Amino acid sequence: FDISHTQGEATVASCVVYDEQNIQPSQYRRYNITGAKAGDDYAAMREVLTRRYGKMAEAQANGETVRWPDAVLIDGGKGQIGVAVEVWEELGLTIPLVGIAKGPERKAGMEELILPFSGRTFRLPPHSPALHLLQTVRDESHRFAITGHRKKRDKARITSSLSDIPGIGSKRRQALLTRFGGLRGVTAASVEDLAQVEGISRALAEKIYDSLH
Repeated sequence: FDISHTQGEATVASCVVYDEQNIQPSQYRRYNITGAKAGDDYAAMREVLTRRYGKMAEAQANGETVRWPDAVLIDGGKGQIGVAVEVWEELGLTIPLVGIAKGPERKAGMEELILPFSGRTFRLPPHSPALHLLQTVRDESHRFAITGHRKKRDKARITSSLSDIPGIGSKRRQALLTRFGGLRGVTAASVEDLAQVEGISRALAEKIYDSLH
């Protein structure tokens, strides 16, 4: 699991899965974080773990067959892994937890591994195959979280940028985005280009141009 946001904006949590000696993209999941304060990584981690494993625990309690993971990896230090332990206690889970904390100056090979239930904190040798596996899963969760975050952030910014312009409703906004291929294209368009879009008068085109510049 990993959390991604830009100064608290558009927080997204990622869950990636490694199984059968390979990554399993079909089992990946992203979670839009809605209940945490902006920038609160601990609360975001609590929300995603509670949502995912609370749902599984409930399904099992209802007699459904649930396939639990052999271990859960948390990208973060003692704060994030501490939140995971609290969620585990609340849900009555015993799945092994492993925290993967960034090393000094975020140097690869210096990651600190945290096993909260045994109280152990240690490092693996830089060339350890086990460390390389953990790095692969960690990096994949990071990539997947960032990709989802950027999509969510950009969509929100596009919507707000055009929606803030008087006279631009959802239909005109969609017409502009479709014609120019996104907000960047709309921003690059001249007043004359904007005025050629159906439903956009010359006066409104000038208003759009001025607002985006």
